[in-house]
Amino acid sequence: ALIRFYYWYWRMTLGMQVKYAEYGNYRFSYSSRGKPSIKPSILMLHGFSAHKDMWLSIVKFLPKTMHLICVDMPGHEGTTRSCIDDYSIEGQVTRIHQFVECIGLNRRPFHLIGTSMGGNVAGVYAAHYPTDICGLTLICPAGLQYPNESKFVKELKSLEQTRDVSKVPLIPSTPEEIGRA
Repeated sequence: ALIRFYYWYWRMTLGMQVKYAEYGNYRFSYSSRGKPSIKPSILMLHGFSAHKDMWLSIVKFLPKTMHLICVDMPGHEGTTRSCIDDYSIEGQVTRIHQFVECIGLNRRPFHLIGTSMGGNVAGVYAAHYPTDICGLTLICPAGLQYPNESKFVKELKSLEQTRDVSKVPLIPSTPEEIGRA
């Protein structure tokens, strides 16, 4: 109850209103602020096991006049959860597109932001519906496939084979490295 109150308080403070959109027998939960205008709206997609309120710490830095929408991803928080639904990336892209159509967000191109799993969904959404969006921001997108492995990924795979944790670049090994973290 305390955590729900915390998020309620911050939504109210930031002017975010929780709303629901129905697509057939499917219900989307989202919060929004502002009204559509000549400036692009922003749709924010959270990562796995998170919810729409994870964006509140970012929302507080955005202009109050900006039209913002933070949706609970399929199967998360207040959006429908069903054991027969398709939770693959493609399935989620389909559901997010249904949400976008349901609230009329694609009447004008909008900016799409996604983090982690939501970043993957956002990237695939942009590939499937390029005319819907005018901008795309991917924050640590999880699961996207790239044609070539980066030097960093190659090194991590090599370290995984040797199991030498002392050489993992993500783990500080000296006081100086800890101070830089």
